[in-house]
Amino acid sequence: MKTVKVLDKEFSIYIPQEKIENAIQRVADQVNRDLADKNPLFLVVLNGAFMFASELFKRLTIPCEISFVKLSSYAGTETTNVVRELIGLDHSLDGRHVVVVEDIVDTGHTMRYTLQKLRDLKAADVRIATLFFKPANFQYDYPINYKGMDIGNEFIVGYGLDYDQQGRNLPDIYKVI
Repeated sequence: MKTVKVLDKEFSIYIPQEKIENAIQRVADQVNRDLADKNPLFLVVLNGAFMFASELFKRLTIPCEISFVKLSSYAGTETTNVVRELIGLDHSLDGRHVVVVEDIVDTGHTMRYTLQKLRDLKAADVRIATLFFKPANFQYDYPINYKGMDIGNEFIVGYGLDYDQQGRNLPDIYKVI
């Protein structure tokens, strides 16, 4: 089994790149069907979602736009339950169809904050696309419209996800040993 060391932790291969790319294609196919006539704005949550967003965007065949925000609720391997907005939104959302692109939805705190902010900005419709979803940790009842795949409660790195800013460049997903 392939392992990597990121800072002070060992990780083993969990999800290979091919399986990730297949999941992204499924999400893209669904988005292309659902939003064909909506000209949606894809709002990518940095830093973790950049790889997912890049691969997703290449597979979209509909008219659409992209923008980025930076939010954070993690410190090390634990959620802080406090969302910090680090880079704000620079588009008017009034009447727009918005798809929030996230790397992972865990407890749902960060997304709950984001959804409320987007509703306050009068978005016509807000949908969520996430590469990974942790249903056992999710604490809310809002829908996750587009899910690449459900995962367990493992702490993961790779494909844009990090451990203290390291490991994002790994092409596969690794879980802590």
